[in-house]
Amino acid sequence: MKRSQKRLWIWATPIVLFAGLQFFQPGQTNPPVTHPIQAPAAVTSILKRACYDCHSNETRLHWYNQVAPVSWLVSEHVNTGRSRFNFSTWDTLSPVQQQGLLWEMVNMVLDGKMPLPSYTAIHPAAKLSQEDIAVLKAYVNGLSPAQYHDTTMIRQAAQQYTTAGATAPGQSKPIPVAANGVAYQPGFRSWQVISTTNRFDNNRSIRVLYGNAIAAAAVKDNKINPWPQGSVLVKVVWDIVQEKNGDILPGAFNNVQIMIKDNKKFGASGGWGFAKFNGLELKPYGKTAAFNTACYNCHKAASDYDYVFNLPATQ
Repeated sequence: MKRSQKRLWIWATPIVLFAGLQFFQPGQTNPPVTHPIQAPAAVTSILKRACYDCHSNETRLHWYNQVAPVSWLVSEHVNTGRSRFNFSTWDTLSPVQQQGLLWEMVNMVLDGKMPLPSYTAIHPAAKLSQEDIAVLKAYVNGLSPAQYHDTTMIRQAAQQYTTAGATAPGQSKPIPVAANGVAYQPGFRSWQVISTTNRFDNNRSIRVLYGNAIAAAAVKDNKINPWPQGSVLVKVVWDIVQEKNGDILPGAFNNVQIMIKDNKKFGASGGWGFAKFNGLELKPYGKTAAFNTACYNCHKAASDYDYVFNLPATQ
């Protein structure tokens, strides 16, 4: 074969392959908008600009989004986004579900996880300003008005705050274990606090995230994506007590949530074992180990951050 023919094949082969890929398109469609979200114009304007391409049936595809293999990635993002929540079918959800998802959205925005940096790099108009975020927070806050508490309840909550999840001197209680084998961590109070967050939806709560020595060292060295093997994260959830002067205090103890990094044992769930222990009795959540998959599916929304929602403040 002549040298000129070889050169021709070298140039022609990738072109032919690229052209062939265009016959294998995912066929992304926009189903009808049946029950769209009903919100103030200022809110829907922000959502349409920053969220609708992946979280609605009104996806706008530019020409470069429809070229394989980019189109495959776009289709995957859209399908995943719609499966999480879809603003075009929003009113099919209960008010409780709507509030929970909206606060999940706001928290993801505050953590810098949404909109995806890869999306805003191509669509800079989707970036949210501090004014945009304030509008969203005010809207979601208004869906769940504050309930004020009297001084007696505040004192009771303060007493519970110092004792919940701890064992009294001289007492020995069996350590609760979830169905997937993840055990409660009674010594977490001596660990490093690595993050705090609040939720003001129907799950009004204060959340404090503790990390064991391995996790704390990873935070210090900024090596948390992925988190190292042996990392243990403990999130303690308290109901919110809000006074009329605006002060927010920890209220009744709600639950403890645990994530343990063990790729060998929990490889099917991103390397994380999940557990939740409810109430003062620390009752394990989930009757079978299958609950671990449900937790993992929820945490997939934070897959770009090794499935951890509440990033440390130093991140």
